[in-house]
Amino acid sequence: MNRMRIRSLLCGVAAAALATTGLAALGTGQAAGATTDSKATTSTAGTTALSNRWYAAAPYLMPTDNNPPDAGAIMDATGLKAFQLAFILAPNGGGCSPTWGGTSAVSSDTAVGSVIDGIRAKGGDVSVSIGGYGGTKLGQACSDAASTAAAYQQVISKYQLKAIDFDLEEPEYENTAAVAHEIGAAKILQQNNPGLYVSVTTAGTADGTGWFGKQMLNEAKSQGFTPNNFSIMPFDGGFNGAASQTSALTNFNTILQSTFGWDEATAYAHEGFSGMNGRSDTGEYFKQADFQTVLDFATSHHMDRFTFWSLNRDRQCSPPDNGTTSGTCSSVPQADWEFAKYSVTFAGTTPSRR
Repeated sequence: MNRMRIRSLLCGVAAAALATTGLAALGTGQAAGATTDSKATTSTAGTTALSNRWYAAAPYLMPTDNNPPDAGAIMDATGLKAFQLAFILAPNGGGCSPTWGGTSAVSSDTAVGSVIDGIRAKGGDVSVSIGGYGGTKLGQACSDAASTAAAYQQVISKYQLKAIDFDLEEPEYENTAAVAHEIGAAKILQQNNPGLYVSVTTAGTADGTGWFGKQMLNEAKSQGFTPNNFSIMPFDGGFNGAASQTSALTNFNTILQSTFGWDEATAYAHEGFSGMNGRSDTGEYFKQADFQTVLDFATSHHMDRFTFWSLNRDRQCSPPDNGTTSGTCSSVPQADWEFAKYSVTFAGTTPSRR
């Protein structure tokens, strides 16, 4: 799945500049009033968790690239409460320490922290996603699961996170040792942070997930690790609308059953969907009606997660369908934040059975 490819095509060398200048302005704008609101100024020191259903419904938001929207404005317009911030990577220059996008060290970050404070000041919260498409992941850079977990613990502690997402895809998930580090780190974090909501996201195929996705599931089984959900991304793989996506989700359910020995209901209770709103990297289209169909499937099967890539794209291009894929608009006719409303609906439905 090409989340990071979009970033590379659109942002290029401007990413570092955005991380240091544009993001600083975004953080200031979204955290307006933080100096006088005690909740805003203390939210990274102690947060109140939302229900898991909100973390399960959190759409992805890149706070450092792709013309980040104002999270507070989205909350006001839609009722959305949770955001999946992307992506944590290893430093571009090497090393086993967490950064935003490979360029901005978490240890010295104030800009993303200000964005998080602004969200929490309005009663919301965030999950943080690690990995994504491209870039060097910490599982590749760190020597073992323990050091990988220690790096991620820095992120959890700094932002007082109640949820985290492991986005395991190309090229990392082709690296057996790196995947073992990531899964091992996820298990350690789950044990050391009671109540932490953990999602694991990987590529989707018509059969559910491909060979590398299945190997990742086998690694989780061998380590005795069970997250809140395993989510697939059924796009950029020859998909065409909702029917192909629900078919992939059905097939993925069968894979979860056979891998972990679960019955169908238990597998759905540990399954998630991560879609792409509008035009995908490969020219597939997923419009509002498709989102509604997949949402109905997810809720009727009591799935654990429904999310999408991304809020940066949840607005109309000019012209609406320009025949290209953008990181800052959907390439389909829509109202601003229209796709976010499907996440809000999912958050209000009956939680997954356990």
